[in-house]
This record gives sequence, structure tokens and C-alpha cells, in this order.
Amino acid sequence: MSAPHAPSIPGAEADARPPVPDKALTSAVALLIPALVLTATVVVAMSWAAELPDPVASHFGGDGPDGFSSLGSFVWTGVGIGASLAALGWVIATGLGRAAAARRTGVGTAVGGSLFLATSVLGTLDAQRGLADSAQTGGIDGVVLLCVVVGGLGGALAALLMPGDRPQPATAPVPSTAAQVPLAPQERATWVRRVTGRSMIAVAAAVVAVSAITARVADTPAAAAPLAVVLVVLLAHAQFTVTVDSRGLRVRSLLGFPRLTVPADEVLHAEEVSVSPLRECGGWGYRVGSSGRVGIVVRQGAALQVTRTGGRVYVVTVDDAATGAALLNTLTARTR
Repeated sequence: MSAPHAPSIPGAEADARPPVPDKALTSAVALLIPALVLTATVVVAMSWAAELPDPVASHFGGDGPDGFSSLGSFVWTGVGIGASLAALGWVIATGLGRAAAARRTGVGTAVGGSLFLATSVLGTLDAQRGLADSAQTGGIDGVVLLCVVVGGLGGALAALLMPGDRPQPATAPVPSTAAQVPLAPQERATWVRRVTGRSMIAVAAAVVAVSAITARVADTPAAAAPLAVVLVVLLAHAQFTVTVDSRGLRVRSLLGFPRLTVPADEVLHAEEVSVSPLRECGGWGYRVGSSGRVGIVVRQGAALQVTRTGGRVYVVTVDDAATGAALLNTLTARTR
């Protein structure tokens, strides 16, 4: 997610590109755990070779197996996809992870992706052990559910175990060029806005329809399990409450997650920017961009962008972003 063009604010450049915190630990988790998982997958799968039919079933439709391949091709394809997800997660976490949110996203992708693929490979093969013909393989609904659970929980656990952002109070004053609102010294103010992602709601409705059709055609609710996960993710991005007060910036999803928090004493400055989801962010929802900017982008247009100590930048699309940014600058100035 590339940073949009915005006026230069003195003092911001000095804190632009500090090193990624906890890089060694992040690399170890994002690479070592997937490597162990995927290596174990290859070893276990190959040890079953004598018990498996040749070829093995590699793809399943509503009526059972409809694709076949050699054992080696099936295993290495799955492991290769898992390794690619781990590499992608590692790049996100160590290349863009100045914010803990980005590091956790990357680590969750790496560990969760490798566990999902490992479970898929071993679960599918286990269903075929002892068969003379892989076409006799029954349904793998249980395997699908297990992949979702193991991958989702494993990725979430790995992400949550990563260290969070350490306190980094700002020492420099808020730049004089940053917009502020007139408040008396003892006057308090709070700015609250809700932003609804209509595109997320529309896609969620489509997912519900597809899930119902999938479960009907496959004659089992388990077939819609992956779509159910997608539905939960979409609903989590359907609406956010954005709050600016003396504590700083808080962004909370309708379901409680994802969320963003920026303490007032770590704000360098805030401003209104314009965001194009596809061009600048690669899509909608919770985003970690190519510059390391973390954002909640549910629509195109005005957004509140906060530059934080440690080279961290956050953005959230919301109405009246200029007022929110000006108030945050004002309240932040009081903490200096």
C-alpha cells in the first residue's frame, strides 16, 4: 500500500525508516516453524507410500475424487504452496513489520498457511491408506474442517505470541504546519465516526448464497466451511468505529477485531489523505502495504492517516477525516 501524496511535514522524515523490531525472532517463527511442519509432512507422507494407491486422489468434487496424480507430485505441490505462503509471510513480517500489526500478520500467514497445507496433504492421503484404488476414497469433509481449524488457530496463536509494540513516546512537538482545532486549555473533546464497508456487506451476502449452494450441491454442510470463514472475515470488516480523544486514536471493528490503537503520546502528526483501495492498497479491508503502512480501508476516498513514532503509519477510511486529524494533533500537542 503505497503512501499517497501529501504535504511534507518537517521532522517526519527523521523517523521514517527505523529498523524492524524483533527481526531475528520474527524470522525464526515465520521460517523455522513452517520449515519443520512442511519437512515433517514430506517425511510422514512418503513413509505411507506402501499403503497408498498409485496414483493418489489429488482433487475432490461433490461426488468424490475427480483428479489424480503421483504421490510425489501431490506432496511436493502442497508443500510448495505452503512454503510460498511462509515466504510471503516472512517478507511481510520482516520487511514491512515496523508495526506489531504487520509482524503479526506476516507470522500468522506463514504459520497458518503452512499448517493448512500440511493438514490438507496428510489428511487427504490418510483417507486413502489401505485402498487399492484411490477412486474408492470417500468424502474428505472432515479433512476440510480440520484444515480450517488447524490453519486458523495455529496462525492466530503464532501471531498472538509475537511481541507487541513497545512504548515509544514522542519527544518532538507536533509540527506547526499540522492542522489543529481551537480548544481552551482545560476543554475536552471527543470525535467519533462510524464507517460502513458497503462492498464488504455485498460480498458477504454473495458468500452466504454461494455457501448455501455449495452445501446443497455437495450434500454436506462441511463443504461450505472455508466459505464460512470468509464470511466471518468479511463481517469483521463491515463496520468500524473510529474514535479520537485524549487517549489517541482507536479503531474497532463491529466484531471487535481487527482493531488499531495509537496512543496520543506516540503520535507525530495526523492528516487527511485520499485513498484508492485497489491502486494504493491492493484491495479492501485490513491491509499491510508495500511501504509498511497499516490500514483499514473499506472504501475509496477520504482517510485519516496517523504517523507514529518508530516509522509506523496507520490509515483508516472515514468521513470528516480532516476534523479527526486536526483534533488528534491538538490533543497530541498537550502530551508534549
